Amino acid sequence: MTGLRQQGEADSAGVPLVPTESRQLLVGRILRAHGLKGEVVVDLLSSEPEVRLAAGAELETAKGALRVGSSRPFQQKWLVVFAGVGTREAAEALKGTELRAEPIDDPDALWVHDLVGAVVVETDGTARGVVREVLPNPAADLLELDGGALVPVNFVVGWEGDGDDRRLVIDPPAGLFDL
Repeated sequence: MTGLRQQGEADSAGVPLVPTESRQLLVGRILRAHGLKGEVVVDLLSSEPEVRLAAGAELETAKGALRVGSSRPFQQKWLVVFAGVGTREAAEALKGTELRAEPIDDPDALWVHDLVGAVVVETDGTARGVVREVLPNPAADLLELDGGALVPVNFVVGWEGDGDDRRLVIDPPAGLFDL
């Protein structure tokens, strides 16, 4: 892209774009076109489809925002129609596009970007390390600690502090750190 496009402009496939910001979270990916009328298959990474894929919701991309026209569940994914994407060719041009959005304001939610760098302690106060990365896993995402230990996120029972003072409190089963 040679520069930020203005609202209302379109890319070479005719997909309308809106300028985007770069602070959003990754919430999904467009996998492929579906059918002839511009629908796409989306792998949604958010647990809030009713918010992320509601009609009128905007999802940011590297090229600009896409506005959701409609969505429906489809084979453990989502079929989405974006406003202005009315042909298979326009939908195919979106293949591989990452979809981003602002975090949902939920004080009880734990966000991946908040977990990285947090100190992990057990309920008895035993320090276990610092979260280096959050690894996707079908059963439960895993916290990779700086010492190499892997802790399923479903063992997190609490959260303390802000900024550089973040602490995750975990209640792991006996022997988890003996492996």
